[in-house]
Amino acid sequence: MRIPWIPLVIFLLLSVFSDFYIYKCLKTRFRNRFWSRLHLWISIILYVVLACALLMPRKSGDNDVLLSVMWMLYTFLSVYLPKYLFVLIDLISRIPCLFRRKRIRAISVVAAFVGFFTFACMWWGALINRFNIDVKEVEISRSDLPARFDGYRIVQISDMHTGTYGSDTTFISKVVDRVNTLSPDLIVFTGDIVNSRSFELTPHLSPLSRLSAPDGVISIMGNHDYGDYATWNSPEEKAGSVQYLKDMQRSIGWEMLNNSTRLIGRGSDTIAIIGVENIGDHPFPVYGSLAKAYPATEDSRFKILLTHNPAHWTDSISGNSDINIPLTLSGHTHAMQMEVAGISPAALRYPTWGGLYADNDSTHLLYVNIGLGTVGFPARIGAEPEISVLTLHKK
Repeated sequence: MRIPWIPLVIFLLLSVFSDFYIYKCLKTRFRNRFWSRLHLWISIILYVVLACALLMPRKSGDNDVLLSVMWMLYTFLSVYLPKYLFVLIDLISRIPCLFRRKRIRAISVVAAFVGFFTFACMWWGALINRFNIDVKEVEISRSDLPARFDGYRIVQISDMHTGTYGSDTTFISKVVDRVNTLSPDLIVFTGDIVNSRSFELTPHLSPLSRLSAPDGVISIMGNHDYGDYATWNSPEEKAGSVQYLKDMQRSIGWEMLNNSTRLIGRGSDTIAIIGVENIGDHPFPVYGSLAKAYPATEDSRFKILLTHNPAHWTDSISGNSDINIPLTLSGHTHAMQMEVAGISPAALRYPTWGGLYADNDSTHLLYVNIGLGTVGFPARIGAEPEISVLTLHKK
């Protein structure tokens, strides 16, 4: 994993400036030197933690190393983001000083409150909210749905990133129990079951094997499932890891659609569940092929596409009259694990980052599940882990 040195240097300069500013504030605003000295020593310890995280082998190390790096970086960020906000707001309180007037203390109090509130929110997201499952009920009405599938219930789960939980199966077991209570006709998993290496899934096979629906569990691959975020001794070792991931899912009764299709029947009516391997925007490699999975995409059969990255729908399916796929299900975005009042920074990267979308004439629908797990940083600030229940209706 390459370190972006220029952003890192800017980040460190901002951090050092924030530490210097807060140190001076503590020295001048409190007679007791305890607080300024405590701040100094905490800052030194955190810089040591950051250095250790940057020097650890993130791609070649095992899952424990990756988890350690994740938590170390998050700890540093959870302290310094509040510091940045405090400094930014507190500087406003000092504007009257330019005119030889006193600092506005009320603004400094607000700055301190914002800093502590931000710190609390970040650890609430890490310790509590990332385990608060949100079940979203979605109604899909289509005139082209076969009549016998009126009321058909699909439960979608996505982006488990099981490696983030190590060998602790508590959360995954909780997800399985919740899914099974929703009476699904079909369960679909839309990719990213691990972070980087297939063995991350091994401890969670037993609870995942309990997922149950009349039409079974169908899964596809996500960008993290190919081992592209790990260092391998040879291409054969990497390929073996990917094959092991596929074998494990099949061993618990899941059906993987790797550029293939499954037909589901109800009497004389059928729908097609199409699964493609990962197709997305740069820098994510393209492994999938819709043409291989279902060559006659223009035919009249009702089709549901499982594709991990919603960019596939945005770039190739939305507005394309040659493709008759009424509904696409994706994951990938996680809503960047941050969402407040329906607003997420993921919107800056993905125009379709979470929820239900339609193209101009509503010929093609897309539902984006914001996932269950975490990657990059172990928290969900808003953006609760999602289980989607999509009920199909004959319009």
